[in-house]
Amino acid sequence: MGTEIERKFLVAGEGWRSAAGPGLRLRQGYLHAGPPVVRIRQAGDQAFLTVKGPGLLTRAEFEYPIPPADAETMLALLCRQPIIEKTRHRIPQDGLVWEVDEFAGHLAGLVLAEIELPKPDHPFRRPDWLGREVTEDARYQNVALSRAAGPPE
Repeated sequence: MGTEIERKFLVAGEGWRSAAGPGLRLRQGYLHAGPPVVRIRQAGDQAFLTVKGPGLLTRAEFEYPIPPADAETMLALLCRQPIIEKTRHRIPQDGLVWEVDEFAGHLAGLVLAEIELPKPDHPFRRPDWLGREVTEDARYQNVALSRAAGPPE
């Protein structure tokens, strides 16, 4: 079984940009809001079906590649609209990787940073551009953001 252990933070400032590359465009939608959550994601020229169990910090996660044309059709016809659009930037730090997501569309202006950890209490260094932690705030889960009228306040 795959397990995702992830902490999520608001981004406070632009300091992360100097360490980030150009980013990867992501589009994702939800076939089922869960639990389990069933997501379709386009990531550049690849596409995936992902199933996630319940939980905020730690949860079961299974991801499978699917044909990009199938993902495009499912996003357009089967997923609740609007879909999430964002650019993901990866920033390596101390053997871990921060993923900074800049949202577009109905979530424009929202910038979140996530770090995947090998265990829930794994130590990590907080960059100075990191804001308030929102790991336990369900409003910042992507499935909840897909149903929101705009970024949470």
